[in-house]
Amino acid sequence: MKAKLALENGIVFTGEAFGSASEVTGEVVFNTSMTGYQEILTDPSYAGQIVTMTYPLIGNYGINFEDLESVRPQVAGFVVKEYFDFYSNFRAKSSLGDWLAQHAIMGIQGIDTRMLTRIIRTTGAMRGIISVKEMDDDTLVSKTRKSPEMSGRDLVTVVTTQQRYTWEQVDKTPFALAPRARTKLNGKRWDVVVYDYGVKQNILRRLTSYGCNLTVVPASCSADEVLEMDPDGIFLSNGPGDPAAVKYAIQNIKKLVSKKPIFGICLGHQLLGLALGGKTFKLKFGHRGANHPVKNLLTGDIEITSQNHGFAVDPDSLDPSQIEITHVNLNDGTNEGFRHRELPVFCVQYHPEASPGPHDSDYLFSQFVETMEKERVTAS
Repeated sequence: MKAKLALENGIVFTGEAFGSASEVTGEVVFNTSMTGYQEILTDPSYAGQIVTMTYPLIGNYGINFEDLESVRPQVAGFVVKEYFDFYSNFRAKSSLGDWLAQHAIMGIQGIDTRMLTRIIRTTGAMRGIISVKEMDDDTLVSKTRKSPEMSGRDLVTVVTTQQRYTWEQVDKTPFALAPRARTKLNGKRWDVVVYDYGVKQNILRRLTSYGCNLTVVPASCSADEVLEMDPDGIFLSNGPGDPAAVKYAIQNIKKLVSKKPIFGICLGHQLLGLALGGKTFKLKFGHRGANHPVKNLLTGDIEITSQNHGFAVDPDSLDPSQIEITHVNLNDGTNEGFRHRELPVFCVQYHPEASPGPHDSDYLFSQFVETMEKERVTAS
């Protein structure tokens, strides 16, 4: 079925629909990963976005139900060069197209994704629309320009859990567990409250593998309620949208930073930066892929990281007497991590649980556990 993708700058692409046959709007972004499309599709950080894959052939290994990052696809739409309906993988349970259709997610294939990526890199991420219902170019562009901007949007409310729950995992040592994680358990366990701003399931699996008992709470859960649980540590998760718009989360983090060890990633990193008096800004086209080099300024090591974000923390807005910059992106020099000089608080912009290195960044979970253990000893 014929479909069109229209951008707010007036450029229109014509292709074929797969998945659901409908009409969707969202911010058009690109991801440079060669594999992992189902992890990308189910990452809640992509809420409100139409994701373009730069790798040309998508769908060839189908969909399985073990590698999902959430219970359903989270993207607004999906754009590929060539969709492959005939899948081959011993774990596959469905084709990508059938699975997207089941969840009412629309995809478009057969367009020049290299051209689309170059446009986004040059112009920046922009609003777009995919449709099989409307074929008039001017009408599509007009609809696109009337759709919501990503800046100023709180999308956390769309993806967060509605009630507190305890994360249960039958296998406490998943197959991807790095050897160093096994040596850190020693029979000890730590109670951790996870703020769900759009948390990925593999983050919960990794924390569990390091001996953490996890209580996942809604993004709006008050600081007082968290402190009543008396956890050993607090984890601030990834999530979608503009961090500056999630004001309730920022206020809660302000009340928690001096109370408990805190580890944040992605949106959690940005919210922590805002809570500590910093500022955030929107990147031109964001960082999305599994091949982004990051330098650890404390060790000099280079980590190959997985990333998915459209906003960043301005390091110059952070008080250097209180905050130490720990990581920097080697592609564009943006901030990738910082820590408090006195409090047991640290964070990174990228996804250490995604393991593209494969275990370059796994030490961060160990660091979180060591921080909680140190605070436990100090308190006793």
